[in-house]
Amino acid sequence: MIPIGLHSGAHAALTSSCIVDKLARTNALYAAWRAGKLTWDEMTPVLPICRPGRPERPLLVPPNQVARRQLSTLDGRVALVHSIAHIEFNAVNLALDAVYRFHGMPEAYYGDWLKVAAEEACHFTLLAGRLAELGASYGDVSAHNGLWEMAVKTGHDVLVRMALVPRILEARGLDVTPGIQKRLRQCGDTVTADLLDIILCDEIGHVAIGNHWYRQLCEQRGLEPVDTFRHLYREYGAPMISQDLNRDARRRAGFDEIELQLLTSLSIGNPAM
Repeated sequence: MIPIGLHSGAHAALTSSCIVDKLARTNALYAAWRAGKLTWDEMTPVLPICRPGRPERPLLVPPNQVARRQLSTLDGRVALVHSIAHIEFNAVNLALDAVYRFHGMPEAYYGDWLKVAAEEACHFTLLAGRLAELGASYGDVSAHNGLWEMAVKTGHDVLVRMALVPRILEARGLDVTPGIQKRLRQCGDTVTADLLDIILCDEIGHVAIGNHWYRQLCEQRGLEPVDTFRHLYREYGAPMISQDLNRDARRRAGFDEIELQLLTSLSIGNPAM
């Protein structure tokens, strides 16, 4: 096996526009990490990436122009599965970028985010397979670019990235998934609902990784985590937090009661918090 550079390998996967190639590179990176075959190449320059490698489709549009259809229809279920697949595809790129962009972190940090990247690649593969079963393909439905836009905003500081991407954007999946599963089962689509069980379990772990490194970085810099999060949430114009917090999943992902109280206040726009 030819040695792969940690950062250069992550960059190659991140910038690949071919889905098959991106997923293969991501899985190879994680396998090489687990086998101790990655080389430490921190001298690799960190380049700005306005957009990660992605296929020409799906067409990216503003969030309010993304197709929304009734789950009781086949088109509606295709649109839903496609939207989640798009989130998972972006999550692969976000995890790869967390490896490539931020040098000087402990080795465990890179192992954590390579694991996340590989699991997100698995999620995308599962969802692409479900789309095929529904007679569709990734790229058939328009999508938006909100996840990556926040990655660009937070690309200058690993603490800001850990505060706002795993703990807000990715954690939104913990909040909304149970409701989506309930609606799917009401429509008779137990296959997709059961598939989301797998993804939800893994995503709890991914958010926990973000929580762990956020707190580690706050401790390292002498910052109080809750006040710092509140400040960053407002400074960077992070998206609204769901009012229906999945408190059990968030607790399992490492949020404590003070943080859950803050998240609740932010979800209703309480200016006192």
